[in-house]
Amino acid sequence: MTMSPEYFLMLGAVLFGIGMVGVLVRRNVLIILMSIELMLNSANLTLVTFSRYLGDLTGQVFALLVMVVAACEVAVGLAIIIALFRNKDTVDVDRINIMKW
Repeated sequence: MTMSPEYFLMLGAVLFGIGMVGVLVRRNVLIILMSIELMLNSANLTLVTFSRYLGDLTGQVFALLVMVVAACEVAVGLAIIIALFRNKDTVDVDRINIMKW
């Protein structure tokens, strides 16, 4: 008994929606980064689902590349967050106005 791809696509859409709400609603930079990771993982789930459904490995290769990009994004994002926290003593998006004179 196999599951149809619609279930996986619906799960990916729900995960993407949760991540998008997290990015738009939350003000903590760490939570925003985790929400972006959730959105990237939902895209991976969709890519792997279509790859499995079509019998082609291209989607799985792209999912692997998305995981590499996500790991780099986390490393750079956390470095930026640490630098901002050292300068401003907060990780709240509304309080970080480093671009203003």
